[in-house]
Amino acid sequence: MTSLLALLAAALPAADAPLDWLRPGWFRPSVLRSFEWAFTWVLYGIPVVPLLFALRALLAWRTRPHLDLTLLPGPGTAPTAGRWLRFVPDAVLTLALSLVLVALARPQLTTQLVEQTSTGLDIVLVLDVSASMQLPDLTPNRLEAAKRTAREFVRGRFKDRIGLVVFAGEAYSLCPLTTDYALLLRQLDGIRPGLIRADGTAIGSALGVAINRLRLAPTASRVCILLSDGENTAGQLAPETAAQLARSFNIRLYTVGLGADGPVAFGLDSLTNTPRVVETRLDETAMRQLARIGNGRFFRATDQAGLAAIFRQLDRLTRSPLRETRFRDTRDFYPIYLRWAIVCLLGWLVLKSSFLTSALED
Repeated sequence: MTSLLALLAAALPAADAPLDWLRPGWFRPSVLRSFEWAFTWVLYGIPVVPLLFALRALLAWRTRPHLDLTLLPGPGTAPTAGRWLRFVPDAVLTLALSLVLVALARPQLTTQLVEQTSTGLDIVLVLDVSASMQLPDLTPNRLEAAKRTAREFVRGRFKDRIGLVVFAGEAYSLCPLTTDYALLLRQLDGIRPGLIRADGTAIGSALGVAINRLRLAPTASRVCILLSDGENTAGQLAPETAAQLARSFNIRLYTVGLGADGPVAFGLDSLTNTPRVVETRLDETAMRQLARIGNGRFFRATDQAGLAAIFRQLDRLTRSPLRETRFRDTRDFYPIYLRWAIVCLLGWLVLKSSFLTSALED
């Protein structure tokens, strides 16, 4: 028996502490529910164990010879607590077999660490805030529609640095390249008509500001996204020159044309109190040429749904490669319940040799 116990002890993994397995907390329902079971179906055998002992007792009672006697009631015929002690060995053996089944089901706890790494992109959004961006052919107007879809674009990025440049007759860097998306979204929310007093559409100057931000970026993947509804009417830098600069710095340039060409109702005429019609025109040829020079693509958005679809395409085009590494650490806890089963089996052997067992019945 000693050699058998030594062999079992050597086969079981060591616990964190030598006597850690003796804690009664291992049998708490909350602890048992927290485990993952490698062989859950084994647990269905636990209710069968006491049924086997009940079946054994029934068969023994039916096959055992009986002798009918008539006895007068006396002081010794009433049931006593000592008679119930005869069931203790069977209860201990039932517990031992149940613990063996628990150990065979292999209770486990798995901790998983997921590491996500991304090469990252540097993206600058160049947003037109000129007066024509207030036209309502996009809901509620071109500027608000562009801001709304830009916010969705920002929320869909992961570990990319994003900056923001706004322009009308002049261009300004509103937000540097950052991964603080909450800051960037606050800056987007703060954009309003009249933010830049100088009227006009300085596309070349805006691209120059964006390129100046991106050219010193350490990443190899750099993207500039231009959103405008007009043609270049201001600024000292030609848009084509800016696109060539972007290409020389290996910056991809995507252009998005907002709104439809032609008459658009905008407000009321102050003299006649009738809807005022504004003629709007996007220089699509120039926008396409800028995207071609900058190794990018041109998109045209004439309604809100189209604008949202364009940003989804841009999100796929500029999505940074993502590598995911998973570390799984699975720890088995079956040794704890197997040791308790061994203790119960030893206890059962001791009880079988004691006064609690009737040799005549067994």
